Amino acid sequence: MNIRLPFSAPAAMPARDTIFCGPALAVALLAALPVAAQTPPPSALVNQRDPEVLEAARAAAPHSPDDTYAYFEDEVSSAMARAIESVWDPSQMEPSALRTPWGDPDVAGYWVSASYTPMERPAALAEKAFYTPQEAIEAFERSVFGDAATDPATVHYDWAEFGMDNWQTPIRPNLRTSLIVDPPTGRKPPLTAEGRARFEAHAPRHTLESRNLYERCITGDQGPPRVPAAQAVGESQIVQTPDYVLLITQTNSDLRIIPLDGRPPPSDDVGTYLGISRGHWEGETLVVETTNFREQARVRRIQEVGPNLHLVERFTRIEEDLLLYEATLTDPTTWEAPWTFEVPWPKLDPPGLFEWACHESNYGIINAVRGAQVRAAEFEAEPEP
Repeated sequence: MNIRLPFSAPAAMPARDTIFCGPALAVALLAALPVAAQTPPPSALVNQRDPEVLEAARAAAPHSPDDTYAYFEDEVSSAMARAIESVWDPSQMEPSALRTPWGDPDVAGYWVSASYTPMERPAALAEKAFYTPQEAIEAFERSVFGDAATDPATVHYDWAEFGMDNWQTPIRPNLRTSLIVDPPTGRKPPLTAEGRARFEAHAPRHTLESRNLYERCITGDQGPPRVPAAQAVGESQIVQTPDYVLLITQTNSDLRIIPLDGRPPPSDDVGTYLGISRGHWEGETLVVETTNFREQARVRRIQEVGPNLHLVERFTRIEEDLLLYEATLTDPTTWEAPWTFEVPWPKLDPPGLFEWACHESNYGIINAVRGAQVRAAEFEAEPEP
């Protein structure tokens, strides 16, 4: 559904959320650092929110957020003008009639899973499941301008310089106030006791083994399921044959090979970081069921994922340049009920994917763990109250 409304820049530009991404094994460099005898809480290992640290970082930064935004102002205005021409309205969804040469629905291409819609509905919106078109555009604007103005006190990579920021992709405003569509509250179901324990155990701490597989360059941490996250990590390619579907993600060049021939999954004692998938067609929709996740599997923004997850993904081509992605997660050892989210994936122009040069001995993981170990040693010397 196309909804055309006027565009005006918001007065305030919120700071941009960022990630510290980095790679692999640097045991020799890390082993020489002191490690706390007790296990500090994750909050003790981070000092970026300390007011003195933030002010020192801002003072040392060569540019302000206003400077950064001014550099991209014309590009931001053009991107916003394009985006608001097509507001995503899920009530107007109709599958496309595009077909492969052998007759299956065509879901192949380059797609981006980025989104400015939050996974869970903000508490302030309560039972409000949908924005008006104008509200959706205003929420989109706020996120775009937050991304286009970088807080110099935040550790980040300069995605926008290379055209890889979320606002530089063809994502569009969304009438939904959350990506979660079930439960109707727009929020994840409560965790079980086992799920809470798993969530706490998965928190990154001051040891190399506690850092996630993405930081260590083992996987791209992009699912399944495909969860919108930070900049430059939402690109995917889908390749179709009559017997298989391949899904390749840009991060770490992870590859899922999904057979369509009805074969059963392997026994429970076989597992992988990406799970093991089987696909079939239901009308216009590719349905993919994935099980057999390893205990160490992680998914960005769903840290509580466990080996008992039963994941059902649905891929439906809506328009020539839009694919609807839906995912239902069921794991009674983690959540009290199943839950479902959906994300419209706009199409990317080729080449779509680029090399993800994640490699061992990259300074990212070295610095992350060294900093955490120093903070852990400080905690041991003088525990927080």
